[in-house]
Amino acid sequence: MALLIGTDFIEQRLDGNYGTVAQAARRKIEAILPEPIRDEAARVRETMRLLHVSEPLTGLREKDYLGQLRRAILERRKIKISYQKKIPEADGNRKSMREVDPYGLALVQGNWILLGRCDLRQDIRHFRLSRITELVVLDKYFIMPKDFNLSDYRPPDDRNERVLIRANPEIADKIAETANFYMETVEKRLDAVWIHFRVRTPEELLHLILSWGGDVEVVEPESLRCRIREEAEKILKRY
Repeated sequence: MALLIGTDFIEQRLDGNYGTVAQAARRKIEAILPEPIRDEAARVRETMRLLHVSEPLTGLREKDYLGQLRRAILERRKIKISYQKKIPEADGNRKSMREVDPYGLALVQGNWILLGRCDLRQDIRHFRLSRITELVVLDKYFIMPKDFNLSDYRPPDDRNERVLIRANPEIADKIAETANFYMETVEKRLDAVWIHFRVRTPEELLHLILSWGGDVEVVEPESLRCRIREEAEKILKRY
């Protein structure tokens, strides 16, 4: 049963070559199982799928990228990508062209992440595959650092900016579910919950705070208060 669940995962999350092999393996496993166990395994797998229904599925384009990246990593070939950054530059531009030494891939909360050394930044960076709009495997080779091990790798904690919000206690659980990674401390008071966040830039919380609506108030920093006000005014003008 564990092997069958594993084939489901591979077919849904990895590229087409692995998906085809996973289907063949599943058929062979199911063929040798007694019928009662095969039926039970089918019911368990359907139930497990329901538990993960809210996670983003790996799209066809990402699966294609996975196949190319997997081969580039094994062959130690550099890649060139067009990448949509989460936070735009001062001029509003989000698009960036990068050459990267691909070190490995990680599935984080349903999203595939490429870890590699970025030539532009001269350091290891993380790239979400869903934000890659173009990918080319180059005829250039790189040398994997001897001291790099994906299993032992831990990204540096560079979340040095602090944000404080005051929230309606009724949505405290919603905030914890959607922004747990950024949360530092939660202080419960009679009329509100005060939540401290630690981020790389306050902009990282902008869209989350807007999604919480009038049930939250940014206390600090003042720059984020101004950004929330600007976005609220833009929304108001549309209605």
